[in-house]
Amino acid sequence: QVQLVESGGGPVQAGGSLRLSCAASGRTFSSYAMGWFRQAPGKEREFVAAVSWSGGTTFYADSVKGRFTISRDNAKNTVYLQMNSLKPEDTAVYYCAAGQPTYCSGYGCYALPHTYDYWGQGTQVTVSS
Repeated sequence: QVQLVESGGGPVQAGGSLRLSCAASGRTFSSYAMGWFRQAPGKEREFVAAVSWSGGTTFYADSVKGRFTISRDNAKNTVYLQMNSLKPEDTAVYYCAAGQPTYCSGYGCYALPHTYDYWGQGTQVTVSS
């Protein structure tokens, strides 16, 4: 089992920045790929960013590329999502997830929710114009 707890969400004005953190406990964090997803009211959960177990490979949704940065610190069992130049359309509940994509690779794998076995409870991000 892996337990994930997100933090760092809150209200922010458009153009501002937030850094989300996801602290993991349980089984070996460094063996898991980590992803961030988000869900806005009335919309389906969508992929935001992902990082491989080593941190050497990252993936981003087109909507956040160049504005968001995912990183991980395996010594601290934590994954981060630095969000800059925030827009009102970034408003959503942000979830982190952990998985071990054994039989797939690349963006098409890391962007799929079913690649991930463990999910946090989410943290709300609200961007006002």
